[in-house]
Amino acid sequence: MKVKINRNAAKVLKSRLNSDEAEGKMIRVYITNMHGDHAHYGIEFDTPKEHDEIVKTDKGIDILLDSREAYLDGIWIQYYYVPEEGFVITNPSKGHGHDHHHHG
Repeated sequence: MKVKINRNAAKVLKSRLNSDEAEGKMIRVYITNMHGDHAHYGIEFDTPKEHDEIVKTDKGIDILLDSREAYLDGIWIQYYYVPEEGFVITNPSKGHGHDHHHHG
């Protein structure tokens, strides 16, 4: 499975991984709900489970993905400061490019 991540997102995730809350855990991206041809995504701290794949990104962050979820393969994690601060996760390889999810 593949994950792309932009520089802002990597910076934010790295700082969150250094928090007490994240100790011993990794970043998981998961599907919050499906809308026909596209998905909405969320981010949380978690530990690897039986069906997970640990995907390495080029920004030095490992992402946990459930290997059974096709819509997680090829996601792009971005973080924007404008117009509002937050993560935007899309999957350019699935759907019609309107699959985005703001996650604070």
